[in-house]
Amino acid sequence: MKKRDTSPEIPTLEQLESERKRLRYRSRYGRALRSTLYALLVVAAAAVLVATIWMPVLQIYGGSMSPTLNERDIVVSIKGTELKQGDLVAFYVGNKILVKRVIAGPGETVDIDAEGNVYVDGRLLREPYLTEKSFGDANIELPYQVPENRYFCMGDHRSTSVDSRHTEIGCISQEQIIGKIVFRVWPFKSFGVLE
Repeated sequence: MKKRDTSPEIPTLEQLESERKRLRYRSRYGRALRSTLYALLVVAAAAVLVATIWMPVLQIYGGSMSPTLNERDIVVSIKGTELKQGDLVAFYVGNKILVKRVIAGPGETVDIDAEGNVYVDGRLLREPYLTEKSFGDANIELPYQVPENRYFCMGDHRSTSVDSRHTEIGCISQEQIIGKIVFRVWPFKSFGVLE
């Protein structure tokens, strides 16, 4: 019986070169994959940080801001901006987030007549964003002077909106404000800057 040769076969120079190239490629691929994953993690962390600290993204629930904003719209707000009359603002009331429109700032006087016309410091407020006016649910004494460091806010759907006209919500303090809503990102057909 013939003895089988079990000694290892010595690779050729071409085989060694091919294996060296394969191992080098594998090493480069692993480094590239790791660096890509690290970059993606850094970008994701930065996006989360920006979204929570400077530009919160919110989804709209309810119809108090229609026709400007509708249920399930997704909007972007910016923190730390000065608010002026007509701005859309998101704020906390208890454990809820509400979105309304700034009507008057600190020290201004708000009055609303029976037809729903709003007057700020005796001047009729021009409101092209409304489709209908309504006195709505108001239990405050009018005319009403906005306290210092607070904002008087109302929804665009005045007949159903519970807002600063009602003592349940009242005027909004700076500490309650999440941010000024500036941009709609969803639905995509309505994508753009909000007025």
